[in-house]
Amino acid sequence: MKIFIDTANVEEIREAASWGIIKGVTTNPSLIAKEGRNLKEVIGEITSLVDGPISAEVNEADIDTMISEAKELSKMNKNIVIKVPMTKDGIKVTKILHDLKIRTNVTLVFSVPQALLAFEAGASFVSPFMGRLDDMNASGAELIEKLVAVKQMYGYDTEIIAASIRNGKHIEEAALAGSDIATIPFAVLKKSFDHPLTTNGLKIFKDAAKK
Repeated sequence: MKIFIDTANVEEIREAASWGIIKGVTTNPSLIAKEGRNLKEVIGEITSLVDGPISAEVNEADIDTMISEAKELSKMNKNIVIKVPMTKDGIKVTKILHDLKIRTNVTLVFSVPQALLAFEAGASFVSPFMGRLDDMNASGAELIEKLVAVKQMYGYDTEIIAASIRNGKHIEEAALAGSDIATIPFAVLKKSFDHPLTTNGLKIFKDAAKK
């Protein structure tokens, strides 16, 4: 399972990229707004740090406006993936962009029927949201398992990105469910290095080395 980082904070991306394990980046308008910066400026910096898919989201609008935004963003770098909302117009845009050879990531996916529409429209990626499903007492892991089964059954090329990951358990569930990718917030990624037994073991080794 490939690991993406889910952030628009360039310093977080810089540090995570230095670990040598980050294969891509996902951003969204709320993450960009949180940084208080211009979308194109942030995306431009990110492309210099990570050589992999970088999702940049178009604002939900009419079809022509979303396509215009998508074309403009895609010109910035070969790694740009256009993040499109899971709506009727979003699916139309996904199909049009697919025909134009522009990669897309259909976001806010919460069901198999939604993902199937994205698969059929030629989406490069779909993003089921694990944490938000869990908030509704549904199972994000179960949805990913179903999407993987449908993808394999019918031979779709779309990659599944487990999103809305809140903790290490979500990472584990995404991996065991067969997700192609997990996009993980920086804080959750950092915690992935830690385990009490690792900490205790290192202390034992360190104490032994001193003796």
